Amino acid sequence: MMSGSDFTVFVFLLSTFLYWLDSIRAKEIATTYSREACKKVSLEFLDETVSISKVRLRRNSSGRLVFYREYQFEFTSTGEYRYKGKVKLLGKMLIGVEMEPHQFIEEKSELL
Repeated sequence: MMSGSDFTVFVFLLSTFLYWLDSIRAKEIATTYSREACKKVSLEFLDETVSISKVRLRRNSSGRLVFYREYQFEFTSTGEYRYKGKVKLLGKMLIGVEMEPHQFIEEKSELL
């Protein structure tokens, strides 16, 4: 038989483990969205990773309490400067991607 304090410790450890697994999956999703957002506008996604900047509990559209997470990433347009971007997730769903203003590489077109 498990005592009350043993059960409490078990529940705490199980919850911590499940949160850790959920965080790993959310980071993978945020990395994928960051990479795709950069690729879509011809930017280079730097360091191939994101870092967590904010975690909160919020309700999703069905009223369920889920984790809201913001991740930061860096990108470049010219290879010279690093710019910051942000990915926002509610649960596993993308809420938005924001990118700092950045320089564009001008492509020269030649007239025939």
